[in-house]
This record gives sequence, C-alpha cells and structure tokens, in this order.
Amino acid sequence: MASRPDAEKHGIVHSIWETVKTVFWALLIAGVFRTLFFQPFWIPSGSMKDTLLIGDFLFVNKMAYGYSYASCPSVRIGALGIDVSAEDVCGWAKGGDGDRLWGEYPERGDVVVFRHPVTGEDFIKRVIGLPGDRIQMQGGQLYLNDEAVGYEPDGTFTEVMERQGPQGLMPRCRNGAVGMGAACEKTKYVETLPNGVSHSVLDIAPQSSDNTGVYTVPEDHLFFMGDNRDNSTDSRVPQNARGVGFVPFADLVGRADRIMFSSAGRSMLAFWTWRGDRFFKAVE
Repeated sequence: MASRPDAEKHGIVHSIWETVKTVFWALLIAGVFRTLFFQPFWIPSGSMKDTLLIGDFLFVNKMAYGYSYASCPSVRIGALGIDVSAEDVCGWAKGGDGDRLWGEYPERGDVVVFRHPVTGEDFIKRVIGLPGDRIQMQGGQLYLNDEAVGYEPDGTFTEVMERQGPQGLMPRCRNGAVGMGAACEKTKYVETLPNGVSHSVLDIAPQSSDNTGVYTVPEDHLFFMGDNRDNSTDSRVPQNARGVGFVPFADLVGRADRIMFSSAGRSMLAFWTWRGDRFFKAVE
C-alpha cells in the first residue's frame, strides 16, 4: 500500500500532466482553426476609412481564395522580441507566384488581407485590379482598362480630431489644421467598379497619387488600393519605395467579410469607447 505522501505526489503529477495535455490540444485545435478557416485581424491604421475604422476587429475568411504558404499564422510580439512569419512556418510551401491549393481569384472590390511581398507584414486593402488590367488615376478618379469608373459625390465623412488606436495616430482633414476635439472632415464619394460593386472612398486634398501613370497588372498578381485614397500606402507605390506594389496571388491570406467588434479607444478594455453600431457589420 502506497504511503499518503506518495499518493499525493502522484496526484499532483497527474494533475499537471492533464493540464499540459489540455493546453497542448487547445493550442493545436486553435492553430488548425486559424490556419485553415479564420484569422483574427485588428485594423491598425486609417487607410481603409470609412469602410474600416481604426480599432475594428474582424475575422479573415481563409477559405475564400484557397491556401498557400500565407495561410499559415504569423506571430509578432515586439515587446517580447517574437517575430515568427508565415514564411518561417510554411516557407517550404512557397513556390511560384500562383501556387495555391484550391485557388480562386478575388472579385474586384473584395476587401482582402495579404502578406506584404517584402516585409511579410499583414496589410488590408481593396482589390482594384486583376491580372492584365490597366489602372490609372487621373484627377483623383480611377480609370480601369482606359475607362473611368463610376464616381458620385456622397457628402462628407466627419470624425473627431483626436489620437486613434494603440498607436495614437492623428487623422488628416480636408478642412485644414483643426484643434483637438474639433470636426475633421473628408469629402466622400461612392465608387462603382465595372462588376457593379460599389464602395465608399474618401478624398482629403490634391496630391501626387491623384495623377499616376498606367499600371499593367502582371500575371498571377493583383493591384490593391485603400478606400482612404490620400492616406493609403498601396499598389500605387512600388515596393522599392516602401510601398506595396503588385501583390502576388500566393501572398493572399483571405477575405474580410464582417466586423465582429469595434473600439475607438487605445485599448479594447475601455468599454466606453466601444462602437456598438459596428458590431457584426458587413464589410462592403
């Protein structure tokens, strides 16, 4: 008959082992779920206003366009010095630009999360051009395959001039330099792509990105733009100039379909800053 101390020791070891197994299986299931189905994503910047606001939280549908190396999760925690990219985990699956399992191209107008072709960071933008498309900006208006897309005035987008999100970013305003707490305005338009998809875009002020040369999208690549057109680093800026450039099809993570939660504060715990009207809002 085992002594009582031995029995207690055995019970403690058994309890620890059961806890380890539970954590292991929980992490494994979470990893499979995040790799194959959905990935959480926080909106860190204002490049997609007013479709997506800083502090919006959504799940990215990884099943929408099939799977590639970019479907593997990445873990970046700067404070702890952790920087594990999708390529670190699944670089063995990275081949040609078009390598995807059950791959299907996005539709023009889809809002998509993708890996930056150089840095591996996650970006979220709207698909504007597919392979072979010719894209140009003239006077702030989008031309697709030499035809101007629909572009109709839709009033004014107004937000409060204040620091936004964990990074404390300040918005840019069409109505000039305004004080903290004042109304920051941008002109709003509805843009309609050739496939009938309509979405909101914002205009702040005339700038160089309002008038560009013609971009011809290469095979197995896509062209992305932010809806906040004057405040977006996107495919209009080449990668060698710290832009996005043309994005390989293989770098797509998935489609953003619905906002699950939204907070206007520096922390999601600040419940008084929650935007209840954006909970479960469809991304259009």
